[in-house]
Amino acid sequence: MITQKSYTITKAEMANKKWYVVDATDMVVGRLASEIARVLRGKHKPQFTTHNDAGDYVIVVNAEKVKFTGKKWDDKDYHWHTNHIGGIKKRTAKEQLAKNPTAIVEEAVRGMLGKNTLGRSQFTKLKVFVGPTHTHEAQKPEALTFKF
Repeated sequence: MITQKSYTITKAEMANKKWYVVDATDMVVGRLASEIARVLRGKHKPQFTTHNDAGDYVIVVNAEKVKFTGKKWDDKDYHWHTNHIGGIKKRTAKEQLAKNPTAIVEEAVRGMLGKNTLGRSQFTKLKVFVGPTHTHEAQKPEALTFKF
């Protein structure tokens, strides 16, 4: 009888994280977010294990230049609560783009990660910036492109 062993990533392999930079100009938000979530989780690596944080860091620039398909600029709403009675607030995607364009990408990626402590720690590796510059040049990020 042959027993097969499951592979588990080691701490040395988990410590080896890369930095990637993504230009979000003219990219559809959902498709961009799913690929970013894939890199944050580490599913692009052969050492992927579901219960460990083996993903890489992702920097998104030009967050204000993303696109939506269809009529989502007017129909999609972003909701939050102020923790006061009757404090539910909402904005359309167009209003959100004017007020806080980084939140569009962040919320899309957050929704595609796990709803637990692992997903929250993976989300901290996402850095979103308005405009073409970012503050992480010291990490020497590599350009990351997607095929959609």
